[in-house]
Amino acid sequence: MAHPEPSLLLVTGGAGFIGSHVCDALVQAGRSVRCFDNLATGKRENIAHLAERKGFAFIEGDIREAEDVKRAMHGVDAVVHLAALGSVPRSIADPITSHQVNLDGFLNVLHQAQQEGIRRFVFASSSSVYGDSKELPKREERIGAALSPYAVTKQGNEMYARIFHVLHGMETIGLRFFNVFGERQDPEGPYAAAIPRFIKAFRQHQSPVIFGDGLQSRDFTYVGNAVQAVLMALAASNYRAFGEVFNVAYGARTTLVELVNELKAVMAESDPEVADVAIAHAPERVGDIRDSLADVSKAKEQLGYFPEVSLSEGLRRAVPWYMAHWS
Repeated sequence: MAHPEPSLLLVTGGAGFIGSHVCDALVQAGRSVRCFDNLATGKRENIAHLAERKGFAFIEGDIREAEDVKRAMHGVDAVVHLAALGSVPRSIADPITSHQVNLDGFLNVLHQAQQEGIRRFVFASSSSVYGDSKELPKREERIGAALSPYAVTKQGNEMYARIFHVLHGMETIGLRFFNVFGERQDPEGPYAAAIPRFIKAFRQHQSPVIFGDGLQSRDFTYVGNAVQAVLMALAASNYRAFGEVFNVAYGARTTLVELVNELKAVMAESDPEVADVAIAHAPERVGDIRDSLADVSKAKEQLGYFPEVSLSEGLRRAVPWYMAHWS
């Protein structure tokens, strides 16, 4: 996999779940990394192992604060913008904060990058932008009506990035992540993602709760695949990729019932009692997309992205981390 020459990269949200894995990969590749995070959802423990590594630095700050962003951006050659307030339910409960972080914060970072003359700007979007579109698989050029404030913010990110590409020639590349999971994904709190929530329940021999009938489907994507997409976007030399957005997923459809059963099988290998834990159901959540499956052909063709880790393999990698984390 080809990378540009070593340079200084800013990773916003670098102490978060995906961000810390991106920092790992960049440092491993010999790049100089400045990790920027306000630690609202990110954790120092996610990057503690990088603290003494050559070329790595952490700056605590908030993307909503222009001075913080300016301080973090000085001397940077490229930006990976992953800082955001995730979760559809959280955005419905508190749309103001989601807007401030995900839209005002995004524009702060994008604008400052443009002011600093930084050309390459890779950012996280989301499969939530597909909204009420029932078409499967999801293709980048056709999205539906948004179903949550979170989806609105991510659509806004894509629109701003496109405009900055057109007006200022910035090499923006948006990555629509589909249900990313893996080590360091937070299992705590009311807005935890499905997989760590299910793992935590099974670990405690409690019934995992599925919202709805469990037949809704997702394209679950191991974090290593997401990291690969970021690296390919940073290295991209295909001018057709600039100002564009790309699906980042494995490209397979799994219902929540299938996911829970596969997870149960993996965990039961080391804890046989898990096999006897039943599944519980709760009412369907407002704002959730019913079915999701990505067409990743555009990312393959223009970025050279080829996801290597399946759901099954990803679970086998992630589950031991969770088991150790709670032991």
